[in-house]
Amino acid sequence: MRVNHASTLSVDYFVSYLNLIMISMKVSLKKAILYMKKEFFKGETNIYGEMTETHFNQAIKELKQK
Repeated sequence: MRVNHASTLSVDYFVSYLNLIMISMKVSLKKAILYMKKEFFKGETNIYGEMTETHFNQAIKELKQK
C-alpha cells in the first residue's frame, strides 16, 4: 500500500489496514500490530509523524474494544 509521507493517516485507515491483515493473514490483532510495526513502520511507529502514530494507537484501542 502506497503512503504519502506528507499527510496524516487516519484512525479509519489503520482500522481498515489492521482488519485486512488479520483477515488475509489469518492472524490475531496482536500479530497484526507486530506485523505493521515491523513492515509498515519499519520499526519506528513515529516515522510518519506524531499524529499518525497517535491514530495508529487509537485504531488499536478501537479494535480491542470490538
